[in-house]
Amino acid sequence: MITNYGQELLRFPLNLLYNGNNYYLERVAKLEDALGDVPKHLQLDLMGDGEIDADWALVIRDVLMQRSAETKLITSGRSTLKNGSALVWLLGDRRLIRGDAKVFFRRATLVEEADIGLEKVWNDCIMQYCDSYSEADPEEASQAQVLHYINEFLPVRELAGRMIDARTLRQFGLVENEKLDHFLATAFGQPTDPDAYAPGNTVATKSKMPASTPAQQ
Repeated sequence: MITNYGQELLRFPLNLLYNGNNYYLERVAKLEDALGDVPKHLQLDLMGDGEIDADWALVIRDVLMQRSAETKLITSGRSTLKNGSALVWLLGDRRLIRGDAKVFFRRATLVEEADIGLEKVWNDCIMQYCDSYSEADPEEASQAQVLHYINEFLPVRELAGRMIDARTLRQFGLVENEKLDHFLATAFGQPTDPDAYAPGNTVATKSKMPASTPAQQ
């Protein structure tokens, strides 16, 4: 079996789909294999008009958090990033985003459970929930956990439900200052493109990118 152990950059496409359970089941397995090869840089390319379901975003986060310390993660948002997709993008050591793309996450709707005293036992005949509309929703619980992790990067209370643009992300230090990046590119003798930072182009976070190898589709 031929592996790509220690290669400079491995690009890993991750499509943003609605109802993409089978797709993400396959991609998570391939992501684990890709990280097992310990590439120096792994770039997740996020693109599509859908989003990563909250629970799948938590699964992907768990996989990424177990990667080797030798692998640096680059996340590239080529489309607007919603909910779970936003969390996956935020996990990058370096983050790229299309200049006119946005980040969005909604609030979670959780049923507030009544306080249960120490004397309360679970086999009481009086049930806490009286109808199906008041039952806890596992999807909303996953969304709440996604928001908990997003809050490590962005203030969820203030920004939930709002469209967050690249300029705002830069103010929070999530993407680097484009003028500084352009200066570093020039200082290191790299050719510069006058249209590199034009609206609609990707906001770069570093001045030097290693050669890439596409992940197995």
